[in-house]
Amino acid sequence: MKHLLSAAALSALMAGQACADTVLTVANWLPPAHPLVAEVIVPMTEAIAEATDGSVTANILPAPLGPPAAHFDFAVNGVADITFGVQGYNPGRFKTTNLAELPFLGDSSEAMSVAYWNIFKSRLEAAGEYDGVKVLAVFTHGPGEIFLKSADPAATDLLDGQKLRVGGGIVHEVASRLGAVPVEGPSSKAYELLSQGVADGILFPYESVSFFKLIPQLSQGVSVPGGLYNTSFYIVMNQAKWDSLSPEEQAAIDGVTGEALARMAGQMWDRADAAGRAAMEGQITVTPATGAQIEAWTAALSPVVEAKLAEIAETGVDAEAALAEFRAGIAKAAE
Repeated sequence: MKHLLSAAALSALMAGQACADTVLTVANWLPPAHPLVAEVIVPMTEAIAEATDGSVTANILPAPLGPPAAHFDFAVNGVADITFGVQGYNPGRFKTTNLAELPFLGDSSEAMSVAYWNIFKSRLEAAGEYDGVKVLAVFTHGPGEIFLKSADPAATDLLDGQKLRVGGGIVHEVASRLGAVPVEGPSSKAYELLSQGVADGILFPYESVSFFKLIPQLSQGVSVPGGLYNTSFYIVMNQAKWDSLSPEEQAAIDGVTGEALARMAGQMWDRADAAGRAAMEGQITVTPATGAQIEAWTAALSPVVEAKLAEIAETGVDAEAALAEFRAGIAKAAE
């Protein structure tokens, strides 16, 4: 009888442990082969499981729950436990992300992403734009460059009248200020816009030109020191789900997200950009921007930078101090 009771008690204990385990749902709107999924989101779920000794695992959903712009609210409302996306897909909602999207910031996504996470924690988080979620990481892709079907790559008026496909965030205003005609459309529509002549070119990092199979549609590229823009990304968890975890589980997850996750994402973008640049060899002629171009573009984009800093200041953040600290953080992380 004693052995039977022990067995029953053991079974009950094991059942209790099984019930205590948490399975997180992770929403995804990108193809599984995209490096952001394969080299960041998947390894993140593996790191969470390992760090918590399996008490918290994550299941990436096989099909999108909705359009990319809806994913932040999916986390806020608990439709999914973890989501990721681009803040710029929700115009006007996130003002502090302007800081990470300004032109001429840096050439390494890893350095920018690590510095972005640190400035987020020290200054930007207090603006309250992410209330309702636990922020697991913020980061940027690599510097945005210029790609065109045809052009004189050394011309200071290179973009005058060029129809450029743009996404969300600051890139629309960058294109406009440099004389281009912005053509709105998601990344997945870039090939269609270029192949049908709706767009003459695109502002994109090297990775995206290659991943979305745009190389045959383009002939000229201009690399801009520090990039003409960057795109900000988030990875967030529903706040109630986060609060349901034990303090030990939260600490374990904090240890593999935050700066570590931002660095992982930055390293992924840097690898992907290098591969994308290599894939262009012999097909797209990439020319460094001239000194005259940089001078002209810096002057033209100065009002955009000032306007974006003013938007950040509206949140109560000292925008000028944040930019100085952010630039210093990028330089330190790039050492």
